[in-house]
Amino acid sequence: MKKITFLILCLGFSISAVAQSKVLDLSFLLGTWELKTDKGTTLESWTKIDNKLTGKSYQINLKGERILLETVEIKDIDGRLFFCVTGAGHQDTVNFKLIPSAAGELRFENMDNEFPQRIIYQNKGKDKLFAWIEGTFNGKETKIEFPYQRKK
Repeated sequence: MKKITFLILCLGFSISAVAQSKVLDLSFLLGTWELKTDKGTTLESWTKIDNKLTGKSYQINLKGERILLETVEIKDIDGRLFFCVTGAGHQDTVNFKLIPSAAGELRFENMDNEFPQRIIYQNKGKDKLFAWIEGTFNGKETKIEFPYQRKK
């Protein structure tokens, strides 16, 4: 009986260590990321508060006006990591569950969301972050890319 209890305790610690390593892997998001286009600049800023990451996404239009696009939290819900996004002007939050992904990549999914169904971030080094959203939109597979540079 003691061996079984010990094995269960070890398994519990292993699962906890895996969950914590996922949180540590999120650190590459921290900071402010910038994407310049012909319509203006998109900024995405991430900070760590307690046991979650919080983010805000802004559009700075050609007139210099700063427009909040969405607020985000990456947090633990019932032992799983979720990307929880609230669009500007909306009260509802949509949660995307972290799913298995390649090293240096975070892949979140919610197949019940209208669009996107997946949100992906790839760590491309100290000063580059590649993100995209994808899924079915108006009956077609759609992918929108965001090649960010770290804002200095």
